[in-house]
Amino acid sequence: MIGYLARRAFLALVSIAVAVVLSFLLVHLTPGSPGQLILGAGATKAQIAAENSQIGWNRPLLTQLGGYLADVARGNLGTSIIDGHSIGHDLLERLPVTGLIAVLAAAVSAVAGTALGLLAVTRRGTADRAIDTTSGIALSLPPFWTGVLLVYALSIEAGLLPATGYVSPAQSLTGWLESITLPVIALAIPATAIVARTARAALAQALGQPHIQMLRSMGVPPRRLLLIHALRSASVPVVSVLGVQFVALFSGSVIIESLFGLPGLGQAAANAITSYDFRAVEGVVIVASLVVVLVNLLLDLLVAGLDPRVRAR
Repeated sequence: MIGYLARRAFLALVSIAVAVVLSFLLVHLTPGSPGQLILGAGATKAQIAAENSQIGWNRPLLTQLGGYLADVARGNLGTSIIDGHSIGHDLLERLPVTGLIAVLAAAVSAVAGTALGLLAVTRRGTADRAIDTTSGIALSLPPFWTGVLLVYALSIEAGLLPATGYVSPAQSLTGWLESITLPVIALAIPATAIVARTARAALAQALGQPHIQMLRSMGVPPRRLLLIHALRSASVPVVSVLGVQFVALFSGSVIIESLFGLPGLGQAAANAITSYDFRAVEGVVIVASLVVVLVNLLLDLLVAGLDPRVRAR
C-alpha cells in the first residue's frame, strides 16, 4: 500500500508541475503583453517596452519560468495586472464557493445515481427502461440549459428559490442553501445519469459473479446480498466514474457560476480571460489543477482500499 501511495503521490506532483508549466507557456504564447494592459491603448511602444522591462516580461523565457516556479513553490501566485490585488488571496476566497458546489453536486449524484442503479437492477422491466430512458435524456441536456430551465420553473414561475446571487454561510445558512440549490441541481442531473448507468451495469455484473451465486445458494437474504456483497463489488467502478465526474463538475463551474452570478473560481477565470489578466489566468489553472489532482488522488486511494487488486499493480 505504501508503494502504491508513493507512486500515486509522485504522479500527482508531476501532473501539477505539468499544469503549471503549460499554463505559463500558453500565457506567453498569447498575443499582447502586460505592459499593453497596464498602460492602455494610448501608450506608445516605448512606454510599453519600458513597462514590460520593469516587470521582467522581456527576460529570457526560461529565466521567467524558473522565477515563476520558485514563486509558486512558495505559494506566491503574484498580483493581478488589472487591479494589483493578490491573486492567491482572491482565489482562496473564491475556492470554497466552487469547491462546495462541486462536492455537493458529486455527493447528490453519487447517492441518487446509486439508488437509481439499485432500483433498475431490482425492479426489472418498466422501472429499468424508465430509468435508462430518463438518464439518456438527462445526459443530452447541458448543465447551462438545465440551469436556465430550473431558473424559469423554480425561480420565475414558482418563486421558490433565488435566480442569481450568493449568500455566504457565515451570513445566513438558510440563504446560503437557497443560493446554491439550483447550481447544485443543474450540475448533478447529468452526473446522476452517468452514475446510475454505471451502478446499474456494475451491480448486474456483480450479481452474476460466482461468489455471489454461492452466497445466494447458502441462503443469504437477497437484501443483504445486494446491499452488502454486490454493492461492495460494484463500488469500484462507481467511485472511479465519480472521480471523472468531479473533474467535469469542477470545470463546469465556469458556465454555471456565470449563469447564477456566483463568486467562485469559474467567475474568476471568466473575468481573467476577458480582461487578459495573464497572472490571474495562471493562478486559476494552478488552483483548479491542484484541487482536481488531490481529489483524484483521494479517490485512487479509496479505490485501492475497496479493491486489493489495484494495490498489487
